[in-house]
Amino acid sequence: MIKPFLKKGISLQAFVGASIIMCMLVLAVALVSISYVNNRNTLIEQVERTALIMTEAIDSGIVQITDPVIKMVQLLELDPLAASTDFESRLLRIKVLVRTLEMNKLLSAIYFGYDDGDFFLLRTVNSQALKDQYGLGPQAKFLLQAIDRQSDGKIQEVNWFVYDENLNIINKIQPEDYQYDPRLRPWFQSASSSTDTIITKPYIFFTTQEVGLTFAQRNINTGAIVGVDAALGDLSNVLKALQPSQHTQLALIDVQSNAIAYSDSSKLIQQDEQGNSHLAKITDLDVSVLTQLSEQTQTIAQLTKLEVNKSNWYGLSLAVGQNMSDWRLLFAVSESELFSEVNAHMIKQLTLSGVIILILISLSGIIAKQVSSPLLALAEQVTALSLFNFDTKIDVKSNVKEVQLLADLTSHMAAAIKNFQAISNKLAQAPNGEMTLDHIAQHLMAITSAKSGVVYLFHNDQSKMIKATSTDLIFPDSIDLKYENWKKIKSQLKNTIEINNEHLFVAPLIDHNEKMLGALILELPDHIVSKNISLDNFIQEIAGSAATAISTRNHIQAQQALLDSIVKLLADTIDAKSPYTSGHCERVPVLAELIVDAAIDSDAVDFEHFTMNKLQRHEFKTAAWLHDCGKITSPEYVVDKATKLETIYNRIHEIRTRFEVLWRDVEIEYLKGLNQNKDETTLLFKRAQQQQKLQKEFELLAKTNIGAEFTDEQTIEEIKQIGMQTWQRHFSKTIGLSYDEASRIKKADHLPATEYLIDDKPEQLIEWGARKPHVEKDDPKNIWGFDMELPKYEFNRGEIYNLCIQRGTLTNEERFIMNNHMVQTIKMLQSLPLPEELANVPNIAGNHHETMDGTGYPRKLKASELTIPERIMAVADIFEALTACDRPYKEAKNLTQSLSIMANMVKHNQIDASIFSLFVTTGTYKQYAEKYLSPSQIDEVNTTEILNIAGIH
Repeated sequence: MIKPFLKKGISLQAFVGASIIMCMLVLAVALVSISYVNNRNTLIEQVERTALIMTEAIDSGIVQITDPVIKMVQLLELDPLAASTDFESRLLRIKVLVRTLEMNKLLSAIYFGYDDGDFFLLRTVNSQALKDQYGLGPQAKFLLQAIDRQSDGKIQEVNWFVYDENLNIINKIQPEDYQYDPRLRPWFQSASSSTDTIITKPYIFFTTQEVGLTFAQRNINTGAIVGVDAALGDLSNVLKALQPSQHTQLALIDVQSNAIAYSDSSKLIQQDEQGNSHLAKITDLDVSVLTQLSEQTQTIAQLTKLEVNKSNWYGLSLAVGQNMSDWRLLFAVSESELFSEVNAHMIKQLTLSGVIILILISLSGIIAKQVSSPLLALAEQVTALSLFNFDTKIDVKSNVKEVQLLADLTSHMAAAIKNFQAISNKLAQAPNGEMTLDHIAQHLMAITSAKSGVVYLFHNDQSKMIKATSTDLIFPDSIDLKYENWKKIKSQLKNTIEINNEHLFVAPLIDHNEKMLGALILELPDHIVSKNISLDNFIQEIAGSAATAISTRNHIQAQQALLDSIVKLLADTIDAKSPYTSGHCERVPVLAELIVDAAIDSDAVDFEHFTMNKLQRHEFKTAAWLHDCGKITSPEYVVDKATKLETIYNRIHEIRTRFEVLWRDVEIEYLKGLNQNKDETTLLFKRAQQQQKLQKEFELLAKTNIGAEFTDEQTIEEIKQIGMQTWQRHFSKTIGLSYDEASRIKKADHLPATEYLIDDKPEQLIEWGARKPHVEKDDPKNIWGFDMELPKYEFNRGEIYNLCIQRGTLTNEERFIMNNHMVQTIKMLQSLPLPEELANVPNIAGNHHETMDGTGYPRKLKASELTIPERIMAVADIFEALTACDRPYKEAKNLTQSLSIMANMVKHNQIDASIFSLFVTTGTYKQYAEKYLSPSQIDEVNTTEILNIAGIH
């Protein structure tokens, strides 16, 4: 038994010293390398993000320049200037051009070129250099340049007018040899062949020596070309503002590698040997890294390493400009600048790691000498085992083979004892099906060092065994049996399983009634295959205990199934008792559990500590099924009362019969009049008048009987007036009665009797008698804490009294009977010998009609006295009742109507605001509605409005 635990080892001193040094070296190198690489990558990603941000900024700058100008050109193309044929008429539009230039400070000039060679331009004079160059004067604000040609194409007149800011002419210039022809300019030629706005490539404006663009568009009717010059100086300012340091280079170039924008804008304009100005090439900036980047034919979206004059740089080349063609932003940063902080950080880390390693090298010798440390630790742990503390973990690890052998054997012994304790604990507890068997199999495998293990249980018909554990997948799921003798069954099990018979240990599972339940099978390791009587006896004992546990589990499951069936049977009986509430006891538990799930999953403050374990969930579900069990005592004719006069039947029929009597009395009166030779016309009129009155009066009573609308005081007075009419009764009301009915008639019956058409009779008042419930707060027999107002009578079946119910169909007495079902629910459930895990069922089931303001029933509990499950039950019960479509006394409401009613209940502190908010915001109401409501009830709910009604923000 010792051989499998023997391991090779090396000297403890050498092992400890070398391990510490090697580990620290590897750790230091790994940490420094990872930190350096991560810092480099992070820095590169940051620079790339910065470059993309710059690109977006430049794109934004270009859009700010081009978009307004394009729109302005498209508007100017429609200006009358495009159709003007002489200088005088064109001069009339100068204020429009001035206003246009003032609206966009980027514009330097607006001009019109005509097919005959005429030219009309207005320029803003902003620079002192321009004023000095042409002698415009200090007050010059605008310069008008106009050319008129003769029919033969020769220049007829050149006009240069200088205006101040008020458009007063302050100077007139006659330029010498001014031979400008717009038709020869690229902008004119490009616009002439296009119907859209054209944008020229960047160039140097002749007059102002600024870098800019020309925007031009042809008037399709006159052929005139309107042009606008827009300077790009702002782009250079943008680049200068975005340049992070002097070691970073930024430039904007076009497809010909012309420098459009640069942080040093003075370098953008170059002069040739003849003194002519031209737009600088990227090479003219004398920045080698930018030149190298410009030579790339494609954009470079990631930092690319470049070698320039034996120096390393990182660069990007990104496309910019939505309205431009092939503009690129060149971005370059020096490697030494980019990684200066990273390199410095790496040097610090290496220095610190070196110091730590030197310290540990000196300490490793001292640590290695502590040969006795593992042995002392092991001795302390073994001491704990000797004191019966088997939870002690043998955690000694050593490369000294003798120490490690001792630690492993001790650990194995402790694990065996602990697993044996675990098996005993599992068997002592209430078994939990396959999970218990799994634990037992796992612990036995650990004790015996088995490679695998499984428990098989007999199928119901005893013809096969089914695998009852999931500890191993190498065993078949089921085994058909051919024999009843255990010896033959054992042999068949070994032959069926494809494992060497010598390694299989098979033990029967026999309960205390000597009934065989199944078998335990273990695949033992090689070193304990030989016969071990002690191990065999131990496993046989465990198998016997496991069989008893299985038998107990089956018995408990059968009892639980019986209890659940009784609960559901009771709920189904309550639903079956009334065809109008069918399904209520079934739907409420479903809805309540949906709300519980939402509360458990919620991150809201009100539910952050709310949870339910398996037993609590079962308790809640049981309470939900039994929440209306008290209704089994409620009279059906009260529960299902659909009209005000309904008891066992609708008494409107009795009243209809009385009206029929009065109707016939009118007919008789008419016929008597005819016999007495009275005027027939008068008699007919009187008969019709009286019968019409009876029809209207009965219709009023019948409509009021429905209880669908509020009965106001005027209607009540009309009902009483109608009831004052009398009719003659000729048959005794004291015969054919039950003993109970006869006992309520106190006066003698004298016939014929004159009775009111509708009346409240003394015999219609039913006393409580011995049935009086003990629900009043000060009733000494009230041991349940009820706090309800008890009506004087059990029932008041007076006809006028019932017809004058202002809301609904129930009298105060009947409403108490309805509410009394909660009293009966609590009394019934508290009388049951419920186990501890179901102790809260009476409160959860019986408190769903309590309100947050303490005005509910049957105990008038306040919000602080109600648990979250009890509040959930209230919300579920109300929502189901509002949306139920099987109630005769009300129309099923849609989602918006139901939630609005509940929101008002929240507003008046009747139901819990946090539960209602959870119910609405999580969509639990919709999840329930999709399964249980009719499509016509499911409308689109404005949850924000619902929560506002409830005062939840």
